[in-house]
Amino acid sequence: MTDKIVTQSPLAKRIIPCLDIRDGRTVKGVNFENIRDAGDPVELGAFYAEQGADELVFLDITATVEKRKTLSELVNRIARHINIPFTVGGGVSSIDDASVLLKNGADKVSVNTAAFKNPDLIKNLAKEFGSQFVVLAIDTRLEDDGEWYVYLSGGRVKTNAKCTDWAKQAVDLGAGEILLTSMNHDGTKQGFALDITRQLSETLPVPIIASGGGGTMPHFVDVFTTGKADAALAASIFHFKEIAIPDLKRYLKENHIHVRI
Repeated sequence: MTDKIVTQSPLAKRIIPCLDIRDGRTVKGVNFENIRDAGDPVELGAFYAEQGADELVFLDITATVEKRKTLSELVNRIARHINIPFTVGGGVSSIDDASVLLKNGADKVSVNTAAFKNPDLIKNLAKEFGSQFVVLAIDTRLEDDGEWYVYLSGGRVKTNAKCTDWAKQAVDLGAGEILLTSMNHDGTKQGFALDITRQLSETLPVPIIASGGGGTMPHFVDVFTTGKADAALAASIFHFKEIAIPDLKRYLKENHIHVRI
């Protein structure tokens, strides 16, 4: 396998396909429900690396609910077929869990529910591997009171924590990046959650990956300009060949968004 491509300068915006994994297959839903099959994760990962994706994210979406560890063997198989930075999450609750993933080809780990329940996990991971290794995934929903709240266990459990407060705490503890998924927008293809994305981008000193709602090329322009995101993550539009990554990057470049082509 070739050496991994070094992530481009901080000014370049990143396009990141996401492999949501259930039972060893890539799946995708709408608002975290109505899950359907989207293909073989190894084949998709290799395809996206060839297409010019900047990074790849693998999320074992039922690991926490099923109280098991991430599928390290599958992670290893995907890692052998790609040459781009690889973030893996789902069921990571200890340094040992993270070490297993690192040994199997992950470049970064994503933590969510376990980190919320035990914030020291973030501090310990950052101390052991470095902040750049730790991605905090936040699933958040805008409620009727106008606040964005944190949800756990794949969006199944609501907390009373506000998204902005938890994100700041996590960064203070050592999280090097935030993967922000709007449950209101997830799978709708109606555009990203620009307000909360911009709020985090403007107040936190780490990169913000926007997730949930990407459906058209202009949506990506919006999230990089109005939303001020550092990266945009999407799934179904890439999995089902609705938008090709090379076409998207050309479009972004034409609209004066700095991307690596």
